[in-house]
Amino acid sequence: MLRSLNTAATGMDSQQRLIDTLSNNMANVNTIGFKASKAYFHDLLYQNIRAPGLQTTTGVIAPSGIQIGNGSKIVSVEKSFDEGAIKITNKDTDMAIMGKGFFRIQLPDGTIGYTRDGTFRRSADGRIVTSEGLPLIPEIVIPPNTLHLTIGLDGLVSAKVSGEQEPRNLGQILLANFINPAGLNSMGRNLYTVTPSSGEPIVAIPGENGIGNIDQGELETSNVNIVEEMVQLIVGQRAYELNSKVIKTGDEMLSSTNQMK
Repeated sequence: MLRSLNTAATGMDSQQRLIDTLSNNMANVNTIGFKASKAYFHDLLYQNIRAPGLQTTTGVIAPSGIQIGNGSKIVSVEKSFDEGAIKITNKDTDMAIMGKGFFRIQLPDGTIGYTRDGTFRRSADGRIVTSEGLPLIPEIVIPPNTLHLTIGLDGLVSAKVSGEQEPRNLGQILLANFINPAGLNSMGRNLYTVTPSSGEPIVAIPGENGIGNIDQGELETSNVNIVEEMVQLIVGQRAYELNSKVIKTGDEMLSSTNQMK
């Protein structure tokens, strides 16, 4: 009887973690550049009461065995980097990546972070920075007397400066891509860092080496599918309730057995 209690307990724990993951997705449905997470599970070890393929007492090979499972366990929670819908803002420092790739951001400790959030601003010294003031890499500085800022599909940044006839070249935005983006470490604040699982970043000009282009004046919204999340939430809730009923039933049967002794 204890087996059913322990098995159902693993099921409740797994479904609780699924609901935690879904709730975080739904909480970020309006977060710019947010990528939804998906939980994956596997079954636990089995007790082989009779292994498949053994001979029976009559000398024939049994077509199946007797294997009793011990529940489930969450094995990974991975980010889905499918593209989100595009929101037009017409703000000259807003950027959306059309395709694969990440903006490169300098973190306070000097290391490089990566993000799909293209909500950039101008700092007091003219640098292009995130909403938290972290600078874009390579550094782009906008002159104070800029009349019009242009960011090309290839990431080339130029500005029409007051008093100058020709646009001034301000620099080149480079994007990074990874062999396994799901292996990136999520830091929160829409930032990711490199891990051995993600591999080293492949840095290139937008539009080259499989990296997407940059669209100015647009933002990539969250890729959370609220309908799918709601369906998964209902499924997770029902599975949690069923496992709790298994524990209740197992407890009642155990109590009845003890009373009979």
